[in-house]
Amino acid sequence: MDLLPSRYKIHKTKLRWILTMMTMMMMMVMRRGESMRLDMESGNTKCISDDIKTNYMTVGTYSIVNPNEGHHLPPSHKLFVTVSSPKGKSHHHAENVESGKFVYTAEETGDYMTCFVAPGYRPTAKFAVDFEWKSGVEAKDWTTIAKRGQITMLEVEVRKLLDVTETIHEEMFQLREREREMQELNRSTNSRMAALSLLSFVVTMSVAGLQLWHLKSFLERKKLL
Repeated sequence: MDLLPSRYKIHKTKLRWILTMMTMMMMMVMRRGESMRLDMESGNTKCISDDIKTNYMTVGTYSIVNPNEGHHLPPSHKLFVTVSSPKGKSHHHAENVESGKFVYTAEETGDYMTCFVAPGYRPTAKFAVDFEWKSGVEAKDWTTIAKRGQITMLEVEVRKLLDVTETIHEEMFQLREREREMQELNRSTNSRMAALSLLSFVVTMSVAGLQLWHLKSFLERKKLL
């Protein structure tokens, strides 16, 4: 009589465990959206990099924190902002701004760099900058997508989960590709080390032979042999 309920509990527990693991994986992937606060000082530069995959959409917003709400920012509170690709291509450039936003789609995989420069000012000024950088699934404006498609938020969440699943799938393939590259690198390194060891052995034996020949010649000249 109690066998069926116990099996049901076991399957229910397994289902919860699977859902929990899937949720954790999705959270790891969706952790592409990072919000941070940077402490800046006149004349200083701070750069932040993020590893972004090809064809990933990227959205970044930044603004200087106003120390006195309701008042204009001081003249010293300005920024020069640049965003560049791994190969140095500029995706965003702004001068003497208090806030801004950049949007682009990554054309290559690698570390994209965002640099904030606080121009020199006397006396030295210190201020904070709120910076939010999103890429991948989190960079999409799901509210706008829902309005355009006239779909419910539940459907939006399903679409978001599908995108996350595709992202996980792509990253798994990328990890496999990196593993293959590492294996090839290991094989290449082992082959080079073997060749170097053989070369070292040949050189060592050659030097030893030359030393013996020189010693023999020296002893023969001294008529000790």
